[in-house]
Amino acid sequence: MQRYRRFVTALLHLLALLVAVPAAAQELPPAPPQSTHIKAELIGESRYVAPGGTLLLAIRMTPETGWHGYWQNPGDAGLGIELSLDSSALKRSFSVGPLQYPVPKTLIVQGLMNHVYYGEYVVLVPVMADRKADGAYPLAITARWLACTDKICVPEMARLSLDGGIAVSTKVGALDPRFDTWRAALPAPLGSKASYAVAGQKLRVAIPLPASVVIDQPHLFVASEGQIKYAAQQRYTRDGDLLVVELERAANAPPLGALGAVLRLGSGPDGLTIAAQPGPVPAGGTPLSQGPALGWLLLSALLGGLLLNVMPCVFPILSLKALSLARAGESEAQARAEGLAYTAGVMLACLALGGLLLALRAGGEQVGWAFQLQEPLVVAGLLLLAAAITANLAGLFEFAVPGFADAGSPQTGTWGAFATGLLAAFVATPCTGPFMAAAMGAALLLPVAPALALFAALGLGLALPFLLLAFAPALRRMLPKPGVWMVWFRKVMAVPMGLTVLALLWLASRVAGSGFALAGGLLAFILIALLIVVGRRQRSGLAAGMPIWLGLAALAAAFAFGMPGMVRQGSAANAGVLNAQPFSEASLAKARTSGKPVFAYFTADWCLTCKVNEAAAIELEETRAAFEKSGVVVLRGDWTRRDPAITRYLTARGAAGVPLYIWYPAGGGAPQQLPQVLTPALLAGLATKTRSD
Repeated sequence: MQRYRRFVTALLHLLALLVAVPAAAQELPPAPPQSTHIKAELIGESRYVAPGGTLLLAIRMTPETGWHGYWQNPGDAGLGIELSLDSSALKRSFSVGPLQYPVPKTLIVQGLMNHVYYGEYVVLVPVMADRKADGAYPLAITARWLACTDKICVPEMARLSLDGGIAVSTKVGALDPRFDTWRAALPAPLGSKASYAVAGQKLRVAIPLPASVVIDQPHLFVASEGQIKYAAQQRYTRDGDLLVVELERAANAPPLGALGAVLRLGSGPDGLTIAAQPGPVPAGGTPLSQGPALGWLLLSALLGGLLLNVMPCVFPILSLKALSLARAGESEAQARAEGLAYTAGVMLACLALGGLLLALRAGGEQVGWAFQLQEPLVVAGLLLLAAAITANLAGLFEFAVPGFADAGSPQTGTWGAFATGLLAAFVATPCTGPFMAAAMGAALLLPVAPALALFAALGLGLALPFLLLAFAPALRRMLPKPGVWMVWFRKVMAVPMGLTVLALLWLASRVAGSGFALAGGLLAFILIALLIVVGRRQRSGLAAGMPIWLGLAALAAAFAFGMPGMVRQGSAANAGVLNAQPFSEASLAKARTSGKPVFAYFTADWCLTCKVNEAAAIELEETRAAFEKSGVVVLRGDWTRRDPAITRYLTARGAAGVPLYIWYPAGGGAPQQLPQVLTPALLAGLATKTRSD
């Protein structure tokens, strides 16, 4: 079949050449460009490349409806993109590197499998400049590809040029931000060594992949042509943290050296780039179903949400819960109504955040759990909200919704519980805890309906303690009865909320710069001043008044129109006690090549669990000394602001968010995912074991 496809492709090219030669002999004017079924466009990330450096180009392919293009190995039939530089000057000064494709889809027609793309896809092309190259070059590339429907195929060609050309210079120009999205669509490097073994007509590949990574509808795309029967069933088994794939070899398959492949993790665009060498592949293992059963994942999400109630990242909203629980002793009906309203608020917020997360990922954005806290304007909005809640709890003014005080009608209390649930879920979900990590990682790979069910289960778990109190009179009777103490309790609870305001100010400086944080703090100060005036008028029996409403409107306008323009790059994290290097796939690959053990940890300034672990186990002299003795390389992935490379790595490890801690043993062994609660003894023990091994 491979020989047949190559013969057909060569024949089509020959026919095109035979048609073109007579036209050239007659010296007719050049024919207008023929229309193509796949439109191709060449885009450069920059106009400048340093001598000896690499410029990244993108070929954006847009098929017509019903047409498709092909991956680098098209499968049983087809043809990927072929490129050539158009001039001898370009060929002397530049070279084209391997094309980088997104994860393809499979198409089976009459028993033949092809690796294809429907809809727009972007292929990245690294172009390397010679060290002696200098000056400006008009860049033109000839591209050839095959455009097909399920019934016909048409060879197509286009001469693509880059507006303005390229300049070999040490000057650094502006980078096209679209390339971040296009890189995010590429399969992430596995970061661990895979191995393969050939036994008769079976090719078996062992891929280091944590058992927590949920795989739904996997497929291994082998890069080398003619190695496997593409349409044959692929068999998957689990052996601990190894995923074993069994493939059927093609008849007369050529000798196989290094094996390159892409592992599709699910029905979506997520995938991993695999590089395998001959080596041991374990026999047996557990046949892979479509990941853990949905029932187990739902239970994990429920338990994960339940444990969020005691995680450090939830503490700022415990004051709101405590006051709501105290008010629940009014009557049986009111307690149940507030419990249901609070639960509805929590679940609605979790579903909304989960739905938005899935929609963004479907659109090509590399985002993960708690993505909302990576956005400066969201942090600023939470800052103002926390300032208002602090003023309310301190008694500076009264606000009926949410119902933090003990006064108000039953309807007010119900709406207050609902609003408190919305806020609780929004603020309480930045970190992933035990049980939650696997469920949220699965939600990023599952179809929409079961993924949303996991987000709903997470919300139910978060709301479960309040719901139990609402429907269990015996538990409610254990709460102190409402009284004067609630006034003092509310003021005491203003303290953690005030500390939350300070924490959000610090976070604002980290995500958007000190000027942004200063502006947010000034708006919070003005808001509190306005609310103090509102409180004084309330105690005098007066309404807020038009001046107050105008002041609040001006404050909202300043936030909406002034704050976006003040967003700057946040301050960079220092290397810390461990002298950590910033994480990147390149730095990880370099560290692993050195043969030294590697500790990679992923954190964010808004993740309190991360900060507790860093203070209690990571950023310690004891840990530093143990790591230095063992030569441990420390990599730190800062996810405070959105980072597509870190998001791809988290997804590849089956994690939807931070914290995530990975230990790579010396000598290239399989990576180990560490617990989300660290101890100094755990890290020092890993380093000591490295020395003893």
